[in-house]
This record gives sequence, C-alpha cells and structure tokens, in this order.
Amino acid sequence: MDIKQAFSSFSTDDLKRAEEFYGQTLGLKVENDTTMGLLKLNLPGGATVMVYPKPNHVPAGFTVLNLMVGDIDKAVDELTAKGVVFEKYDGFKQDAKGIARSKNPQDGPSIAWFKDPAGNIIAVLEG
Repeated sequence: MDIKQAFSSFSTDDLKRAEEFYGQTLGLKVENDTTMGLLKLNLPGGATVMVYPKPNHVPAGFTVLNLMVGDIDKAVDELTAKGVVFEKYDGFKQDAKGIARSKNPQDGPSIAWFKDPAGNIIAVLEG
C-alpha cells in the first residue's frame, strides 16, 4: 500500500457556523473547499481535518479533536471569555473551570472538554 496522505474528518450540521467557530473562536486556519463543499482545518504541526456537512448529523459521542496547549488555565479562560462552555463528566474529578487536573505525569495531561456548535466533543490538553 502506497499511502500518499492521511487525514481525519467529522460531520457538522452547519458548515458556516463550523467555519466561524473553528476559525474565529479557536483561531485555526480554515479553508472553505467550495469544490467539495467542506472545510479544511489546518492544524498546528501540519495535520489537516476535514469537516463536512451532513443533513442528519449526529454529534460524535467521543473526542473528535484534541488541542495541545502550553497553559491549560490560559486556554480555558480565553475560550470561556469567547462563550465556550466546558463540559463536566462523571468519572473525572474536574475543578470549577472544568479542568481534570493531572497531579502526576504518569496519569496523563490535564484536560478539559467542550463542544463545537454541532455538539462534537473537543479537548484542550496541557502539554
């Protein structure tokens, strides 16, 4: 098998809202591919993710995108100021900001989850 490129994708119920959210709220470089009718998210590090419209969209029940940040408190505060609401999940000890803080590197990074306008789950992780 000769793989030339790989990318991930997920659906949305409103491409315009997705473009505004990923471009303006999250600050990602977003390209609108009018020939294919989808969005291309250009992620730091060179990876891409495609977001495509789906009339009968159902939000993913798992994290579709992980964003690694240097300072999780700063990232959560900035996103909260932009109107992002952080999720609270059973089984995770989260603080008032919604951050599940790691006290030990072997336990993984500190992490917080939120949803995009279509209800897909996104995480910010400190690393």
